[in-house]
Amino acid sequence: MILIQLTDLHCVPYGRQAMGRCETNTLAERALRAVARFRPRADAVLITGDLSDNGLPEAYALIAEMIRRTLDMPVYVIPGNHDRRDNFKAGLAHLPGVADDPAFVQYAIESHPVRIVMLDTVIHGAPGGEMCAARMAWLDAKLAEQPERPTLIAMHHPPFNCGLNDAIGLANAAEFTALIGRHKQVKRIICGHHHRPVTVPVAHAIGSICPGVAHQVELDLGQPGLIGLWNLEPAAFQVHVLMDQPTGEAVIVSHMGYVDDYPGPFPFVGDPDAPH
Repeated sequence: MILIQLTDLHCVPYGRQAMGRCETNTLAERALRAVARFRPRADAVLITGDLSDNGLPEAYALIAEMIRRTLDMPVYVIPGNHDRRDNFKAGLAHLPGVADDPAFVQYAIESHPVRIVMLDTVIHGAPGGEMCAARMAWLDAKLAEQPERPTLIAMHHPPFNCGLNDAIGLANAAEFTALIGRHKQVKRIICGHHHRPVTVPVAHAIGSICPGVAHQVELDLGQPGLIGLWNLEPAAFQVHVLMDQPTGEAVIVSHMGYVDDYPGPFPFVGDPDAPH
């Protein structure tokens, strides 16, 4: 099983730039094309929020066409704080799971060796996220359905502090973590929102943040309570692979892939004086 995670596309209607100077549409299409070229071919693509920068219907029409044009594998999406849930659901209703729940964009994917649960953490009109009582109850019940099946959870807002943008993370992270602690089959929790590669434990599970496919957040750990500045460090995606280990257990192994091409590949040529 190979899952590719993209996050934080921040697309805008044609003719606009995100934040006044970032060509996110071009960068998002470039990332989707990189995923389409990836080999072995991904079994599915997960996009963990902020598909649009402003949540306008025109942006979702653009995103839907971009996905249709570039990707031929299943694509699963959830909203982020820059998305408007009503426009998101209307513009992307053709994608699996988006229209399953009447109130939120939350659903489970059962067609892979690892069960995937997609969560909606959006608070309308706010940059931070939460899992309200209704969403927590849904998640608890959903996880209780298959307590023995390895599970990956995808969400936009990270349920942990990492020293970057912590003020706009998941408001009830402690409650969420306690819930995860009761469901030992949850192996991975993958997130977006912070535009940097980060790994943090969440109860017994591994939590991770995927970099953005357009702009990144500057790595500045000196002011964790503030919203960071952005830059154009290399865009990236993550590849989550179910892989057998020497112990005989199959676990999820994650790699980071870069959207751009770089010089190479070059063969390894041994130095004649090397000790091996």
